[in-house]
Amino acid sequence: MGLIVPDAEPSVAEVSGESPNWVTARLSDLVNWGRTRSLWPMPFGTACCAIEFMATAAGRYDISRFGMERQGFTPRQADVLICAGRLPFKLAPVIRRVWDQMPQPKWSISMGACASSGGIFDNYAMVQGIDTIIPVDVYVPGCPPRPEGLLYGIFMLQKKIRGESLSDHQLRVERPLGPDGLFRAPALIDEISEPFGNSVHQTRSS
Repeated sequence: MGLIVPDAEPSVAEVSGESPNWVTARLSDLVNWGRTRSLWPMPFGTACCAIEFMATAAGRYDISRFGMERQGFTPRQADVLICAGRLPFKLAPVIRRVWDQMPQPKWSISMGACASSGGIFDNYAMVQGIDTIIPVDVYVPGCPPRPEGLLYGIFMLQKKIRGESLSDHQLRVERPLGPDGLFRAPALIDEISEPFGNSVHQTRSS
């Protein structure tokens, strides 16, 4: 029947004093690792960049591989605000309200040339860069950027999150808008935009 007779004297196994089942790590590294693997995007698509974002979330590129499969279409359940496309001045208060309603910790990605600098829309109706309305963590260049560009921007954001420290309390400080409704001072905006030939000011005063 193929019976196996057990040994009369079983061998004694030696147990090492150092167990291989222990892993040591810093608490900030574990927290940042969890944050990088569970980023819930809040899409704010206004133009052709939104189509590229949809392609990134589709089956071919599949950002769910990086823990971003849940599209948080509510700001109260989102971590990353992705502004995909141009931003008119009429929508500037809307994106700022969406940003203020997102809980900490939160990050933002400026996707495309229009969101980052106004792009080809150098006129009185378009915001010349959303970093004048909300703080931006990662800029994705292109007009529009391909899905690979957005994925690379997500990788850069994950790298930035891994470098954050829990002891740095300045990271989670909310920065309210100024009395003029801008995140940055108009003088600083003019100074930054001057070399690039923008013919308008964010305050639309000239």
